[in-house]
Amino acid sequence: MSSASVSLIILAGCVALFVWNRLPVGTVAILTGLALYFTGVLDAGQVVAGFGDPVVIFIATLFVVSEGLESAGVTTWAGQVIVGGAGSRPKRLLAAIMLLAGGLSAAITPNGAAAALLPVTVSVARRARTAPSKMLIPMAFAASAGALLTLSGSPVNVIVAEASRSAGGGGFGFFEFAIVGLPLLLGTGAIALLLGNRLLPDRTSTQLPADFGGYAATVAQHYDLDRTIHRVRIRPESRLRGTEVADLPLDAFPGLGLVGVQDSAGSAAGQDHALADGDRLVLSGPEEAVTAFAAEHGVKISGSALATRQGSSMLSRRSGIAEVVIPPRSRLIGQTLFPGMVRPGQLVVLAIRRVGKDVGLRPVTLVEGDAVLYYGRWRSVESLGAGRDVLVVDSPESVRRQVVPLGRRAPQAIAVLVGMVILLATGLVPPAIAGLMAAAAMVLLRVVEPEQAYRAISWPTVVLIGGLIPLSTAIQTSGAADLIASALVSAVGGGGPYLLLLALFVLTAALGQVISNAATVLIVLPIALSAAAETGASPQAVLMMIAVAGAASLLTPIATPANMIVMAPGGYRFGDYWKLGAVTMVFWLAVGVLFVPLVWPL
Repeated sequence: MSSASVSLIILAGCVALFVWNRLPVGTVAILTGLALYFTGVLDAGQVVAGFGDPVVIFIATLFVVSEGLESAGVTTWAGQVIVGGAGSRPKRLLAAIMLLAGGLSAAITPNGAAAALLPVTVSVARRARTAPSKMLIPMAFAASAGALLTLSGSPVNVIVAEASRSAGGGGFGFFEFAIVGLPLLLGTGAIALLLGNRLLPDRTSTQLPADFGGYAATVAQHYDLDRTIHRVRIRPESRLRGTEVADLPLDAFPGLGLVGVQDSAGSAAGQDHALADGDRLVLSGPEEAVTAFAAEHGVKISGSALATRQGSSMLSRRSGIAEVVIPPRSRLIGQTLFPGMVRPGQLVVLAIRRVGKDVGLRPVTLVEGDAVLYYGRWRSVESLGAGRDVLVVDSPESVRRQVVPLGRRAPQAIAVLVGMVILLATGLVPPAIAGLMAAAAMVLLRVVEPEQAYRAISWPTVVLIGGLIPLSTAIQTSGAADLIASALVSAVGGGGPYLLLLALFVLTAALGQVISNAATVLIVLPIALSAAAETGASPQAVLMMIAVAGAASLLTPIATPANMIVMAPGGYRFGDYWKLGAVTMVFWLAVGVLFVPLVWPL
């Protein structure tokens, strides 16, 4: 049996496993490479070469850049700015969400854009008093269209551009994809605005993501934070040094009360504790009384107004809050805490609840099930979930990303993005090098931590693409691509290059509904290039059409992770996508087959 025939059999098996959907896509890709090796189609070096391919490196770096933008609050800021100007009318809000999804997708890939905008879209739908199911699929479709605005918008673009260079076409410029991407985005948006309300279900999901838009105010009300507490510190010259806690002269200051005392070691002090340098008193009462007490006794006010009814002061670029619950066997059980107390990491206790009720401004010995509200720097607040002594109620990281726009590292993140775009647009360095520089800058500038960068990379995507590049190589080098291309050209007969584009679009789009778009493009590319060579069609036009068809993940939820991301929150079923998707697909087909040849002549 010839190598071409073996390659086609392996290709058919690969597609069947993808459609079967019982094995992880990365496993299918690895099995495909192994099959090519053990059948003698490729040698060991060719089988593993895909994992060192510049395309794979560049795609991995894009995940790190995307994480940096989201972690720094850039995506939250963009969402608030655009949606804030759209008012509360559903169609205006949907248009704003789709434009934002397209723009973000160009910078951080469709999957990153869909994940970042999911809570924003749900919040917007709630504000417009409409079902999120009316907005989430259009948002995902807009993200797919927006991927064609820039070279870095999707792995498909990178693969197609590299194939163009390999074929002698010179590749595609960084913004050259926008020639088709912008019409696709605008047309997809227009179709959703005109037909979305009729073609999309009106359904409510039970798996909607948490909406943290009013988080601070909700927490402030839940913990009854309609009060002000102050911390004062004992200084060496203070007259209170040596005074026992029970003898503190508070009666002379109307309205002033003692919440608790924390000694210099950080522990709660009892009534018989003699005050010493570095001890802290937590007082409740009017600010005037605290100021007078501090002036008379020589103590320093080190913190005031730690809680407000609105809660707005609790969330900022630097600081945030976290609710925690004391679990069984926690080392905190038996320790004494009180509001205003400073814990390790400079975390301040704002309030304590027991059995659903606030314990008030007094020291409390913790027991299992108590709830504690902490306030402090985001780094300290987010570290609470790392140990086993507390259970964090809502992820502080999720709260920060959703409610705090433009965090402290936002300028650095934006600068890195701009720098990468300039490098890619000017071609000063290869895309993989530009991506590596951007990813390294995100880590060096502390926009993301090294561990965070590793977690941000979608390793299944990396393994999928790296594992399928050998299949693309085998189809091309074994002659299998020529066989399929000849059959395809014979099928279209004398219909000319336009009919060839139509056939390639249908083939690519159909495969793309059941397997990933990157895998689809890697499979179709050698076939398309061989067919173009046989018919004399321009490789540039064929490749750009393949990019359009490869991004047309519009008919099924499994076509792209962006579609899957919105499925559960939207309450969608498998058959909900094709109704709006089919109409949108016809428009994409017209762009790919009719508009592309006008720009890149056949």
